[in-house]
Amino acid sequence: MKKVRDNLASSPVSPDAFSHVLFISDLHLCASRPHITNAFLDFIKNTASKASALYILGDLFEYWAGDDDVDAHHQVIITAFSTLADSGVKIYFMHGNRDFLIAEKFCHSAQITLLPDPTLIDLYGKKTLLSHGDALCTDDLAYQSFRLQVRNTSWQAQFLSQPLQSRKQQIEAIRLRSEQEKSQKSMLIMDVNQEAVEALIAAYDYPALFIHGHTHRPNEHHTKVSGHDITRWVLGDWYEQGSYLICSENGCKAIRLPEVQAGN
Repeated sequence: MKKVRDNLASSPVSPDAFSHVLFISDLHLCASRPHITNAFLDFIKNTASKASALYILGDLFEYWAGDDDVDAHHQVIITAFSTLADSGVKIYFMHGNRDFLIAEKFCHSAQITLLPDPTLIDLYGKKTLLSHGDALCTDDLAYQSFRLQVRNTSWQAQFLSQPLQSRKQQIEAIRLRSEQEKSQKSMLIMDVNQEAVEALIAAYDYPALFIHGHTHRPNEHHTKVSGHDITRWVLGDWYEQGSYLICSENGCKAIRLPEVQAGN
């Protein structure tokens, strides 16, 4: 229980005094999908700017080779975040499986607060657990082994010590291999494991809400864990269109943005 209390003590300020809070994940922003980047920039300017806080629960970028990889596309995103923060919106980011190398330099430039995975917050009086969600896909043993390797600080230090171009080439090779392996995997093992979900909920003292991404299977799940009513929101991805979860003192609602076609 000490772990739960410590996370609560260090969690972001409760948004009780504000209108609403937004949650997004799995945008996979990259220069090769400018229509999605434009949809995201429009979301930041016209939707997120009206919120009190924006939480990004991982996979903001298709991949992140290190904080020294700031090209023109990345700079546009950083500037949009910084402008949003200057307007008074609090921005929080949690690592995903594609961008776990985002570090303090990026967060400082973008005026973003980096959150541990998982994190507990007080959301309008409801204890709420946030996670990217990939650690819950425990049936995918190969992925969990890979995750354990790349989240190791020694591995990351060794990787980041290499030239940027070499890092990017290695990431592209890993992505290609991952896509090939996905085509051979059962869809079931790439979803969260229910026992892992319930174990995490129990470890964090049964929060009323649990919000995560990663699986690209947006939905609202209602379940009981040891007699406690739990609502689990799964955030959507941004491949064909954007989506977000909006939460206020009246509850949460999933919103899909208009579909965006490449070239439009």
